[in-house]
Amino acid sequence: MKNIFKRFDLRVIVAIVATISCVVILSDFLIFRFTYQSQLEGTRNQLKVIAQTAAFFVDADRIAQIPLNKDGMNTPSYEYVTDQLKKIKVANPEIKYIYTLKKVDSSNIWNFIVDADPEDADGQHSYPGDKYDAGRFPEMLRGFNEPSADTKIETDEWGSTLSGYAPVRNALGQPVAIVGVDIDANDVYAIYHHVLREALMILLIGIVLAVILGFFISSRVVGPVNQLITGTRYIADGNLHHRVHVSGDDEISELADSFNNMAQSLEESRQKLVDYFFDTVKSLVLIIEVKDQYTLGHSQSVADYAEKIARHMGVNPKALEMFKKVTLLHDIGKLGVRDNVLLKPDKLTDAEWENIKAHPVLGEQILKPILNDPEMLAIIRNHHERQDGKGYPDALSRGQIPLLVAIVTVADSYDAMTANRRYRNAMSQADAIEQLKKGRGSQFHPDVVDAFLEILSSGNQKSA
Repeated sequence: MKNIFKRFDLRVIVAIVATISCVVILSDFLIFRFTYQSQLEGTRNQLKVIAQTAAFFVDADRIAQIPLNKDGMNTPSYEYVTDQLKKIKVANPEIKYIYTLKKVDSSNIWNFIVDADPEDADGQHSYPGDKYDAGRFPEMLRGFNEPSADTKIETDEWGSTLSGYAPVRNALGQPVAIVGVDIDANDVYAIYHHVLREALMILLIGIVLAVILGFFISSRVVGPVNQLITGTRYIADGNLHHRVHVSGDDEISELADSFNNMAQSLEESRQKLVDYFFDTVKSLVLIIEVKDQYTLGHSQSVADYAEKIARHMGVNPKALEMFKKVTLLHDIGKLGVRDNVLLKPDKLTDAEWENIKAHPVLGEQILKPILNDPEMLAIIRNHHERQDGKGYPDALSRGQIPLLVAIVTVADSYDAMTANRRYRNAMSQADAIEQLKKGRGSQFHPDVVDAFLEILSSGNQKSA
C-alpha cells in the first residue's frame, strides 16, 4: 500500500473517486428519472389508445337512447354498450374500470351512462344518471374533446387510479360523451419500484467501480469519463441510440459496456412499446378490412406499392421501414366511420361524405400519442390531398405536400382503381395507368407518377 501512495497523491485519488461517484450518482438519478417518466408516459399513451379504441366501438346513438335513471340498465342500448365495453376490458386485463360519462349542462357535474362494473367489491356503484364531479380532474375535462390521460395518480370515490379518456362522437363528429378507462394505482407503483430497484443496483455497482477506478489515474481516464457524462445527457434527453466508445479491458471500459447495455435495453423497451402499439393498430386495420371483402388486403397492397416507389425514387433506406409501417395504417381513421356509411353501396349524403372525409384527421389523432414524427403523421393526415389544392382535409397544394405523402396518394389511388368496389368493378391496369397520366400534375405529383409508371412497365410491382 505504501508503494501505491508513493506513486499517487492520496488526495488526488480521493478527489477522483469523489468526482466519479458524483457522476455515477447524477447519471443514475437522471437515468432513473428518465426511465420512470418513459414508463409512465408509455402507460399514459396506452390508456389513450385503449380509451380511443373503446370510443370508436361505442355507438353514440345508443348512448343517447339510454335513460338517465336506474331503469336505463334494462334497455337494449345499455346492454349493447356494456357488452362492447366488457370486450375491451377482456382484451386489456390491466383495466380495473371502464365506463362512459356525458355532459347534461355547462357545469362540470357529469352523469354516468354505462359502467361495465356497476358495483365493485367495496360496494361503490354507478348507474345511469348518477352524478360525477369531473371538475376535479383536468384531463377528464380535456377528454371530452380529444384523447387524454391523467398526468399523475388521481383519487376519487372508487380509489386511486391512473385513467385515460377519449370522446365518443356522433355521425357529425361532435363529442356527445366520453369513455374512461382506469388502471389501479398499485400497477403504477409497481413500475416505480421496479425501476427504483434497478437504479439502486446500478448505483451500487457504479460506486464500487468508482472506488476501484480512483486508483488508476492517467490521462486516459479523463476522456472516457467525459464520454460517459455526455452519454448520460443524451440518454436523459431521450436519445436512446447514443453509445459511448471506450476501448480497453479496464474498469472504465466495463462501465462503458454497462452503460451501452443499459441504453440498448432502454431502446429495446421503447421499441417494444412502439411495436406493440403498431401491432395493436394493425389488428384494428384488419378489423376494418374484414368488414368489407372489397377492401381486404388494401392496406398491405398500398404499403407494398409505396415502398417500391420510395425505393425507386431514392428515399433514404433508413426511413423505409417506418414509412412502410405507417403506410399500412393510412386508413386507421376509418375506425371512426360508421359501418352503415363505410359499407354503403349507394351514393353518400353530404353528411355521410363529411364523415368519410374526417378519417385522415381521426387517424392522425390515434397515432399521435406514440408517433412523435410530423413527417410520418402527415402520411396519415394528408394522403387525400391533391396537387391542385382540391383535396382534404387541409387543401394543400404542390410544394406543400411532402414527397412521402405524395407517394402514398399515388399508391392508394392505383390500388383502389384496380380493385373491385361495391359501387363499381375494377379497372384494368391500362385504364388505371391512363387515369394516373390524366391526374399527373393536378391530382398526383408528376415525379411520383413517372416513377410508378417506370416500375409498372418493368414488371417490378408489389409482387416483385
